[in-house]
Amino acid sequence: MTSALSGEIVVVGGGVVGLTTALVLAEQGRRVRVWTRDAVEATTSAVAGALWWPYRIEPVATARVWALRSLEVYEELAAGAGRTGVRMAEGVLGETRLDEADGWLRGRVPGLRASTAGEYAGTGVRARLPLIDMPAHLPWLRERFVAAGGVVETRTVSDFAEVDAPVVVNCAGLAARELVPDPSVRPVRGQLVVVENPGIDTWLVTTDAAGEHAYLFPQPGGLVLGGTSEEDVWSLEPDPAAAEAIIRRCTVLRPEIAGARVLEHRVGLRPTRPSVRLERDALPDGRLLVHNYGHGGAGVTVAWGCAQEAARLVSG
Repeated sequence: MTSALSGEIVVVGGGVVGLTTALVLAEQGRRVRVWTRDAVEATTSAVAGALWWPYRIEPVATARVWALRSLEVYEELAAGAGRTGVRMAEGVLGETRLDEADGWLRGRVPGLRASTAGEYAGTGVRARLPLIDMPAHLPWLRERFVAAGGVVETRTVSDFAEVDAPVVVNCAGLAARELVPDPSVRPVRGQLVVVENPGIDTWLVTTDAAGEHAYLFPQPGGLVLGGTSEEDVWSLEPDPAAAEAIIRRCTVLRPEIAGARVLEHRVGLRPTRPSVRLERDALPDGRLLVHNYGHGGAGVTVAWGCAQEAARLVSG
C-alpha cells in the first residue's frame, strides 16, 4: 500500500475546517482532494457570523491554543492584499471581565481594555479581533487550495470505505454523527438575521441574564444580527418568532437598528461534541484516518490551528 507520506489524501467535508485543513496539506506539497456533499457556499460555515472567538468548544485550554495559532493567520490575511474576507474590527465582548480575557490574550491583542459605559452598559471588554465575511472567505479558501494543486469534488460519503485514498481526513462536522458513527456529535441550531446597516461599524456580543444571546457583526453584505443556541434542534427553516426576538434584542442594544430592512435569514447547525476530536485512527483495512471534527461554534476561530495539527497527524 502507498505510504501516508507519498500517497493521496482525501479530506471529507468542505466547510471552513475541511477546506483549511486541505489547504495546509496541499501547500505542504501533498496531493489532496476534498469531497464535499455541498458547495462550499452552502455549508454550515457559510452562514457563520463570524467573529474570531472560541465559542461553545471544548476543551477550553486546547481550543485557546488552536485559536491563537489561527489568530496569527487571520492577522496576516487581514493585512495582506486580496479578497480574503478577513479584516480586523473593533468591538465589545459583553459579560466578559478584563482579567478573564487578558489571562490568555495578554500580549496578543493590542489595546485590549475594559469597555466604557458609552460603549456598553454592562461589564465588557473592548478588543480588535478578526471578523470574517464567510461568503467571501470560503471561495477564497477554495481558490487558494485549487491554486496549490488541490481538487474539490462534489461527493456524498456514507462510509469511509468508499474513499479511494491511502489517507482520509474526517472533517465532516455534524455528518460525523452518522459517518463515524459518533452519537456524541449533536446540533446546536443558530439563527441569524441580516439587515441593512444603518451605519454601525463595530461589533458587539452579549448574553443577558436569561442566557439569551444578542450580537451584531457589520459585514459587507449587511449587518448580521444574532442569535440563537438551540440544542438538538435540526430544523434549517428560519423561525419568524426567533427572528423577531433577535431583532428586538439587538435593537435594545443599538436603537438605530429599529426599522432596518431585513435582507436575509440564515440558519446553521453547529456541530458540537463534548470535546473536539482531533486524533489519528485507522480504517478496518489499515489505512490512516485522521479525525478533525466537533468544533461547535468555533470552527472559524480554530480552523488554522486545527488544520496544522491535523497535518502533523497525517505526517505521523
